[in-house]
Amino acid sequence: MTASAFPAVETCSSLGRENHTVVADLDGTLLRGRSSFPYFALVAFEVGGVLRLLFLLLVSPLAGLLYYFFSESAGIQVLIFATFAGMKVSNIESVARAVLPKFYLGDIHPESWRVFSACRRRCVLTANPRIMVEASLKDYLGADLVLGTEIAVYKGRATGLVRHPGVIVGKKKADALIKTFGEDRPDIGLGDRHTDEPFMALCKEGFMVPPATPDVKAVTSDKLPKPIVFHDGRLVQKPTPLLALLTIVWIPIGFLLACLRIAAGSLLPMPIVYYAFWSLGVRVYVKGNPPPPPQKSTGTTGVLFICSHRTLLDPIFLSTALRRPIPAVTYSVSRLSEIISPIKTVRLTRDRATDAAMIKKLLEEGDLVICPEGTTCREPFLLRFSALFAELTDHLVPVAMVNRMSMFHGTTARGWKGMDPFYFFMNPSPAYEVTFLNKLPMELTCSAGKSSHEVANYIQRMIAATLSYECTSFTRKDKYHALAGNDGTVPVKTNLKQNKVMGC
Repeated sequence: MTASAFPAVETCSSLGRENHTVVADLDGTLLRGRSSFPYFALVAFEVGGVLRLLFLLLVSPLAGLLYYFFSESAGIQVLIFATFAGMKVSNIESVARAVLPKFYLGDIHPESWRVFSACRRRCVLTANPRIMVEASLKDYLGADLVLGTEIAVYKGRATGLVRHPGVIVGKKKADALIKTFGEDRPDIGLGDRHTDEPFMALCKEGFMVPPATPDVKAVTSDKLPKPIVFHDGRLVQKPTPLLALLTIVWIPIGFLLACLRIAAGSLLPMPIVYYAFWSLGVRVYVKGNPPPPPQKSTGTTGVLFICSHRTLLDPIFLSTALRRPIPAVTYSVSRLSEIISPIKTVRLTRDRATDAAMIKKLLEEGDLVICPEGTTCREPFLLRFSALFAELTDHLVPVAMVNRMSMFHGTTARGWKGMDPFYFFMNPSPAYEVTFLNKLPMELTCSAGKSSHEVANYIQRMIAATLSYECTSFTRKDKYHALAGNDGTVPVKTNLKQNKVMGC
């Protein structure tokens, strides 16, 4: 049977499919991209590091040769071995849950999604390892069933081999479909290549997805059933073979550059750090009217800067923008970050009375910065603000922070937080934009009768409006619930739109 025997997916009607079952391939079908290499590369880098990514890149020509000229199954087997051999299964599952969804959901084919989402029961049949794709497909795309290649495991670690019946391609896809559905034929089969035809022929209707052209745009996040608010991973862009090679080549250069940038920020006087950063390729943009340094002779307390939280470096770039060191209070900071930090950092105890007394004492000594979200978020959202700061002083200055990274994210949820500054500064030309908003009017402070929650909500809305962000009711705990894949992900789906201006 030739590919022309199946009509194009564009001819498939999505009306009246509420009780239908759809079975779709993944790469090139549900996704626009036909290559699974970027996703193997993400797992290789996030779990195994740069050396594992290098190993995968070195064997990828062999995998391609086998795939296109000898056996599709053998080519995929090479990628699986190079990526997974020796990895802890728990680490693979963690990356599949916290890192891959961001990249998978950014490449959904619009025509395939139109048909897939219209059906009541959704199944994905793929040659990729099930452990790698299942979390994204079930948690974010509403797949009811994922049939994929099963990797072999020994004592909690992947062996790099695959379990019987092997890599799920060609006739094995048809066998898997028969084993799962029996005589109950699925209504729609979606594929993109001739090796998908055996399982498509078993469906009542089969539709071929042609190779995506540049004008085929991915489905936007607002049209997907569940947006990703919290995610993890160091790589900003999906690592194609070329980008993976550039990343590997850049890492040693970038690390040395990061050390130089960190040394400049740590050792030079703060008034000239701004200029040192610019000379080293770190862009710092300052907007608004920063308040002047406090005058100790007046007897007033210092200003408390309320910052949106992008990375651990927020207080440092605030100090850079002000040309003077501003102490910061934080819930957690690594020892390495404390050592290299050019500003004073004070750990909060999470005991409200103790922390309040500590912050008041610090404000008596001068200005102070706090990030009341408590944790970072990469998406255009603000997390729920802690209201503690509103009770401690009336001298409140909101600060909207934005950063730009082209290669590495300067935040992580699973990795060592001490490396966050290094990864940020390893970007070829990272940037921070610091926007100082107007000082909070006295009539809007707690001294004027406002509750601490009202003050926190007002400040959060000010920052969100400046950045064109949305506010959510999510907390630090919600973030790690979402990353863990438990019921902490539920509010993301149900409350996102209605919490547009919600604060504490």
